[in-house]
Amino acid sequence: MTVKLLPVFQQLLNDPVVAALAQGGETAWFRGQPIPVADGIERSGISPATVADARARFQRFAPWFADRFPDTRPAYGVIESPLVGAPSTQRALSSLLGRDLPGRLWIKRDDILPVSGSIKARGGIHEVLQLAEQLVAGSFPLDRDGYAQVFTSSGVRKTLGAQGITVASTGNLGLSIGIVASELGFRTTVHMSLDAREWKKELLRSRGVDVIEHDADFSTALIEARETTASSPNTHFIDDEDSLGLFAGYAVAGARLAGQLAALEVPVDANHPLFVHLPCGVGGGPGGVTFGLKLAFGDAVHCVFSEPTRSPSMSLGVRSGLHDQICVEDIGLDGRTAADGLAVGRPSRLVGQRMQDLVDGYVTVSDERMKSLVSLLQDAEDISLEPSATAGFTNPWRILSDDAYLAAFGLDEDCLAAANHIVWTTGGGMVPTAEMNRYMEEGRNILLHTDGADAEVTDSAEIK
Repeated sequence: MTVKLLPVFQQLLNDPVVAALAQGGETAWFRGQPIPVADGIERSGISPATVADARARFQRFAPWFADRFPDTRPAYGVIESPLVGAPSTQRALSSLLGRDLPGRLWIKRDDILPVSGSIKARGGIHEVLQLAEQLVAGSFPLDRDGYAQVFTSSGVRKTLGAQGITVASTGNLGLSIGIVASELGFRTTVHMSLDAREWKKELLRSRGVDVIEHDADFSTALIEARETTASSPNTHFIDDEDSLGLFAGYAVAGARLAGQLAALEVPVDANHPLFVHLPCGVGGGPGGVTFGLKLAFGDAVHCVFSEPTRSPSMSLGVRSGLHDQICVEDIGLDGRTAADGLAVGRPSRLVGQRMQDLVDGYVTVSDERMKSLVSLLQDAEDISLEPSATAGFTNPWRILSDDAYLAAFGLDEDCLAAANHIVWTTGGGMVPTAEMNRYMEEGRNILLHTDGADAEVTDSAEIK
């Protein structure tokens, strides 16, 4: 396929990774040399205190969640997902990809995160809670034990009901914000892009959320949502491209994961590296989680972003150095993908620029591979996932193929044998049965017609 770009972008094709992205091929590229995490955090300009503040806010609201959302009650209102071992998936993928993976494979199951099962949920929920506190502080007594009563009282609901919240979403961020904001009493509007699933729109409407549909991609929906909010009084816009409130909420997951690994007696240090594979759309979710993980584990954790081949916005933005000044359409891609939660054409300016020293690698995955992995995960682990949630499952084998990355980071055979790989899932637990069955059938058909050559992961290119 010949790719014709605007003259301003044509020179980008001299980069083999950008050229591969433009062709729609699977790519994998990793950092060429270590950058100390302490330096990366300092260069990001993001204070660790913002994450501590978000953790405290979630704790203050825990009684309210336990009161309003039954699925949070077993953890007394704490919103967290389980970490589970995946030996069956590890064996199945090793067989499919023709190479054994040393170390252990785990799944961080945000697909069944309480309230709204996705990696986007912590961030969306946090910014809603942050706004709710700001609006009622000074007018109503706030203490942790009283949150369940305060935020269900008629006075608070009247105050919040006078305030609007607007967001643009491909689906999962909108779900988390819409569910929690409507429960608190906010007037809530979600602008949904072309890729958003119908069941997600209907779920939001059932909670009284105003859903505005766009026959366009996420970037267009975001622009229109932003412009509409600017002319709407008493309306707060949650900007998925540039929000520290979202980012801080996502980052809370880092300390939570550290606690889960400690409880399982899983060491994380220079001799026991941790690799975390994160699905990436606009970049806010994986960027925030990465920040939290780097705070928790320092140089011992390696964070890799996974994107669809048809919508590799973060890979393109970082690799080109243009960040949010370039979109996938600029290199001839249409951004249409079965991974609807990752269907974003332009990356987050906050994450691309501030987090580039903390992200260790970027992988793109074809729709066909993600669909086939939906079926593989169902058969291996009895886990039902959206295609978006499977994006990171071949990443560990791609890392094994990058000798330069392994050498630069001192990842020898002993380290890899002692390593742990965590694939972060997103979406699946709320998918209607009929739609999930279609995912399964399509995935099984792809696996049935996949031979060894189709299954192989591609060689990676080093970050220069």
